[in-house]
Amino acid sequence: MKVITIKRKNIIKALAVSMFAFILCIFTTSFGMQHYYKVDFSTGIVTATTLNVRSGPGIQYKIVATVKKNEYIRVFAGVGEWYIVQVEGDYVGAVSKKYVKAVKSSTSSGNTSTGTNTGTSNGTTNSTLTADEQETFNLINKQRTNNGLQALKIDNEVQTVARVKAQDMVNNNYFSHNSPTYGTPFEMLNKYKVSYKTAGENIAGNSSNSAAVIAWMNSSGHKANILNSNFNYTGIGIVKSNKYGKIYVQMFIGK
Repeated sequence: MKVITIKRKNIIKALAVSMFAFILCIFTTSFGMQHYYKVDFSTGIVTATTLNVRSGPGIQYKIVATVKKNEYIRVFAGVGEWYIVQVEGDYVGAVSKKYVKAVKSSTSSGNTSTGTNTGTSNGTTNSTLTADEQETFNLINKQRTNNGLQALKIDNEVQTVARVKAQDMVNNNYFSHNSPTYGTPFEMLNKYKVSYKTAGENIAGNSSNSAAVIAWMNSSGHKANILNSNFNYTGIGIVKSNKYGKIYVQMFIGK
């Protein structure tokens, strides 16, 4: 399973500023005064086969975690030739900026998605979904409503993108947010002319719809996407896979 999210609402920006200050405080206290600078993106994709996350901005600092190619990391700031980042597992450290590519969310300049949908609440049947997609959609919305959030609605254009992505993963035998055919989830949404203010993606390989959702909810990053109050539309693609049983792609957008 993997997860990626970009957040752009004001409240999230405020939290990001607080986290930015907190992270810089930690690094300033631990490593002395250094020249930190803000970056114009919050999510990066790893371009190296394996990238070391170090406890400070330099090769003299110990390795606290590693990330692999095409994984997404949260970027807080820059210091010299290093980025201060947070990676899966909630590790915070520094990585060489040479091996991180910025991922920027944007609103498509093409046609605006109308957000046509019928699945407006948990248990509501959407005639455009397969049985597997409907069950997974209902399970996701049950998690949201149990946590006091509004149920997601199906956006037909996002639904199409999620299905195409799931099929692409099976056809090209990869398990990653970054498609060799379409690029990042955000690039793919833009190619399909989907308009959004914030977007995210969860992927999974599993043989059971309920097990896939449970696995997502047991992962902090995936759970954060499912329970993100800034998301109000979704699309779910599920395709049979010889390797996993089924490939799941859930894309989220906020308008």
